[in-house]
Amino acid sequence: MLQIWPVPVLADNYVWILERQGSGRVAVVDPGDAEPVLAAIERRDLEISTILLTHHHGDHVGGVAELSRRFQPAVVGPLRERIDGVTRSATEGDRIELDDLEVTLTAIDVPGHTAGHMAYLAPDFALVGDTLFAGGCGRVFEGTPEQMHGSLSRLGALSPAIAVYCAHEYTVANLRFARAVEPANVAVADRLAAAEELRAAAQPTVPSRLADELATNPFLRCSQPAIVAAAEARTGRTLSPGAEIFAVIRTWKDGFAG
Repeated sequence: MLQIWPVPVLADNYVWILERQGSGRVAVVDPGDAEPVLAAIERRDLEISTILLTHHHGDHVGGVAELSRRFQPAVVGPLRERIDGVTRSATEGDRIELDDLEVTLTAIDVPGHTAGHMAYLAPDFALVGDTLFAGGCGRVFEGTPEQMHGSLSRLGALSPAIAVYCAHEYTVANLRFARAVEPANVAVADRLAAAEELRAAAQPTVPSRLADELATNPFLRCSQPAIVAAAEARTGRTLSPGAEIFAVIRTWKDGFAG
């Protein structure tokens, strides 16, 4: 049975560990810091066979050199990102066979947060890095709002049952913003209350289900009338559903203090 479990690192990152029980080998996703990962791996007497990288930011790749030195794993990273230590550059549609885990992942390009950001898809889960968060999405640093909206739309078209593994514990803050954008959305209120309860107990709020993102995440709801109305009220002008709405909502979130 495949298990996916988190190692908290840095201030609010999660490094996801993919483990097939009994194999003794794991894949590690976006190791921003080696020491907590090493501690977790060694405590369970495991070895790292593969490192998967979604993008080049330091809080996602900072532990690659040390983990590679210790385990000599395959290091898979996006072709359009310059990352030291990558042994296989993956591009759109590539299949990544994790044989010891009995898992095949498909790489898809999801630019916006960075120019070459990549996600990795399995039939029942997605490793999405900083593109899609629980209740939110990453900032648009290197791409354009149109690219980011397109990437989110692509992820949003996956099966609603899929489990979404993002890289940060931002859920409460994201849902507080979602509540400001869509105050009448009962699903947002309920999800926020559940997330606050989990964090009060020092428990992760992720992974999430895509169905919950489609119901509560404003960045996946840019064609919904309530989101369109909120964006138009903020700008005082008529906007086109889709990327234009996304750009307004993302800028709003960038300065949101609530």
